[in-house]
Amino acid sequence: MEKDYVKVWDECLAFIKDNLAGKENERVFDTWFRPIVPVRLEGCTLTIQVPSQFFYEWLEQNYVRLLKDAIRLTLGSQACLQYSIVMDTSISDLPLTTKVPSSGHPAVSNRLTDVPLAVQNQQHQLMNPFAIPGIQKVRVNSQLSSSYTLTNYVEGECNRLARAAGYAVAENPGKTSFNPLMLYGGVGLGKTHLANAIGLRVKEIHPEKLVLFVTSEQFMQQFADAGRDKTTSDFIHFYEQMDVLIIDDIQFWANKAPKTQEAFFHIFNTLHQAGKQLIITSDKAPSEMQGLETRLISRLKWGLSAELLPPDVETRMRILRQKLANDGMEMPDEVIEYIAYNINTNIRELEGALISLMAQSSLNHKDITIDLAREMVDKFVKSTSREVTIEYIQKVVCDYFNISVDNIQSRTRKREIVQARQLTMYFAKKMTKSSLAIIGLQCGNKDHATVLHACKTIANLAETDRQLRGWIDDLEKRFKE
Repeated sequence: MEKDYVKVWDECLAFIKDNLAGKENERVFDTWFRPIVPVRLEGCTLTIQVPSQFFYEWLEQNYVRLLKDAIRLTLGSQACLQYSIVMDTSISDLPLTTKVPSSGHPAVSNRLTDVPLAVQNQQHQLMNPFAIPGIQKVRVNSQLSSSYTLTNYVEGECNRLARAAGYAVAENPGKTSFNPLMLYGGVGLGKTHLANAIGLRVKEIHPEKLVLFVTSEQFMQQFADAGRDKTTSDFIHFYEQMDVLIIDDIQFWANKAPKTQEAFFHIFNTLHQAGKQLIITSDKAPSEMQGLETRLISRLKWGLSAELLPPDVETRMRILRQKLANDGMEMPDEVIEYIAYNINTNIRELEGALISLMAQSSLNHKDITIDLAREMVDKFVKSTSREVTIEYIQKVVCDYFNISVDNIQSRTRKREIVQARQLTMYFAKKMTKSSLAIIGLQCGNKDHATVLHACKTIANLAETDRQLRGWIDDLEKRFKE
């Protein structure tokens, strides 16, 4: 009995979802696997439809092994996965075949047979009643900041998806499935920087395109002015001529400005139908927004919603070094590490702390030292409770025993490394809200049972081992500094 292609793909999705466990990977599954549509099954060849060339390339680059395992488990070792790519509003069925051998990476090839021609858009173009005779092209100030570029936008796990999507949009604005591109996340995580950077990149690659960056407050004020001056039609017509429209902080329209929302709804529809690119930032995902019109929220869900998360400690250090390089400044590595480990809220506060330290050094004619950094950080975060992270605990423990963090995360069984690793686990369980599984993952990929054993071992030995008790007391003092 032949298998149904939908059931085959459902089995593959079940396998993929099981192997992408966790809250973070739920977003990966929803973004990269849920949009895939099974098309047909011929023998051992399953054809799936993906939204764009970029989508296909991302899957092949990042999830090819997972796809290979899923299709091989479902259809056997001779299974073959074929991609059908849908471009724009027409269908370009370009079969891109991924063969799944019993071992090794899949081989990818382009098959040029039976490729239907793309359907040409022959819709009748209506004359725009607000067009001004004699004006061939509108000139606009894009309102982009030249300092917010993709080059100085530091990549990390916290923003990799959003940054990759930004590059794809800049290369081919309005022609990818990422339209609109919705960038969302907390305060100071780089949404405005990335949106601005995409706009600059578009102008660099496509200088003929009209790009406009506008805050939601500016848009709302302009609409109010147009209503007062009875030029609302001109206002809407102006925005409908943009090739790339970037709206920053759309959440400020929530629970107010219903007429502004209605105007933007119509502008959105016109631009989207014309293949123009929309980039929107917000502090929340579309599904979590309150106070915006339901139909507008549904439009925001059409493309890709990419979340920007707080940067990890390695990304924070790269951000600080990038900032110093841009300003032509130097700073000891130990100071950079100290700031990165202690300022972990957002990028804006991280850079603010760096600027404050440089100002103190310059104005007071002091060298930048770890003591000066400690004094500045204490003042900078004294009004907030400093979060102790597993990364910070690892750093303090490793500095205390004069070993590297890589030693703790390694598989070595040397006594001094094992003790440091167990102390890290002990303090992580005591001082953070992280689960035993998460602690183990960051301490050498250990399981929760190993973490629990380490914590009990340290607690028991601390009652009889005077040296270990001294280490614990010293480390607790360092955590409070």
